[in-house]
Amino acid sequence: MTATLEKPVATHEKPSLKHRLAERGLDRTIILLLPALLFVLVLFVYPVLYGLQLSFQPKEGGGPLANYTKFFSDSYLFDTIWITLRLAVPAALINVLASIPIAYRMRGRVRGKRFLTTLFVLPITLGTVLTAEGLLRYLDPTGWFNKVLGLFGVDSLPLIHNYTGVLLSLIISGFPFAFLLTLSYLSGIDPTLEHAAATLGADWRRRFRHITLPLLAPGLAITFCLTFVLAFSVFPSAYLVGLPQGETRVMSIAAYEAAFRDFDYPLGSAIAMIMAVVMLVVIGIVLMWRSTLYRGATGGKG
Repeated sequence: MTATLEKPVATHEKPSLKHRLAERGLDRTIILLLPALLFVLVLFVYPVLYGLQLSFQPKEGGGPLANYTKFFSDSYLFDTIWITLRLAVPAALINVLASIPIAYRMRGRVRGKRFLTTLFVLPITLGTVLTAEGLLRYLDPTGWFNKVLGLFGVDSLPLIHNYTGVLLSLIISGFPFAFLLTLSYLSGIDPTLEHAAATLGADWRRRFRHITLPLLAPGLAITFCLTFVLAFSVFPSAYLVGLPQGETRVMSIAAYEAAFRDFDYPLGSAIAMIMAVVMLVVIGIVLMWRSTLYRGATGGKG
């Protein structure tokens, strides 16, 4: 009796999507990113590209760069760059520096930590308009703050409708973001590093200067960038508690007036593009500095 050997039937099944993606070094779960990618394309990439091409179509002619030439040749428009930077940079620095000692103290077990954190984050819920309205009521020459000063024989201070009023508004609205970010970075630094230094005789100042601060600095750079962008795009505060045609005429106001007051949408788009470039330059400088700092692990959860 002879055994018959059956030849295997060659099958050419189409590989599954999972295997095809795996061959390209991709995971199937990357498909979940598609809705987010579509969201970014529709609400960010397309408006930016549309505004960019619109900025090269000047309303009054003169070539594709006419709007940019007009901006840099008109001192009333060009000065808005320095006015905006003069507000955004100090506001971001103050928020970051003020958040460090508070977050440093609250990173461990502190009595009433939840209540204090809620109190510091509360300004986020107010919004810029309500914050500005509060400043108008409390810091007005006839407001509560100056009334209290009057009881001590102090003349009322000009704190609104000027640079100071806008700066205070940016600090109030930007500090919660800086505080939360700084607290998260500090909480990620392993406390045993400081404990080890303490056993070697280092006081809290030396521990903060030589251990905590170097590990925290990269996070502070990111915190500065985010708070800077938030402050650089100031608009309601500059109008409500500032002087929109004077010392607080920021770039966003110039873009708004060009587009919706003068109906010159290409010029408004050009100002918005310049505004984005200025922000990217500042962020780029900060990130270049950050690349020189410590980039390793910070230990564990504090």
